[in-house]
Amino acid sequence: MRIKADAIDTYPTDIILHKLSRVLEVSFADGQTFQLPCEYLRVYTPSAEALGHAPGQETLQVDKEQVSIEAIRPMGNYGIAPDFSDGHNSGIYTWELLYKLGNEYDSLWHSYLNELKAAGHSRTAPTPS
Repeated sequence: MRIKADAIDTYPTDIILHKLSRVLEVSFADGQTFQLPCEYLRVYTPSAEALGHAPGQETLQVDKEQVSIEAIRPMGNYGIAPDFSDGHNSGIYTWELLYKLGNEYDSLWHSYLNELKAAGHSRTAPTPS
């Protein structure tokens, strides 16, 4: 699946969903291209289900290793809303958030793995590369 967008600021120039590898590839006007695993996008959903409505209400997302994106809904000119295979579909990923998730992948993924460990959870699949 491909979605084209205007190349302005942090607007993506191309979004490609690789269903078999469960990766969303997002290219931006500044030349950056990020490979974002579906699991990573799912655990960093911007929805109230995961973030809560105030600081301290966050819910750690676990057991998302096999999640995939079934469909992507455009949200105006500012983002997308993926429909995940686990039924989650309420997170709106703005262009700025997708850029941040791509740019900060290493540190955010490391933080997530540390949170999982601290909560007594472990992943059942290899870490995305």
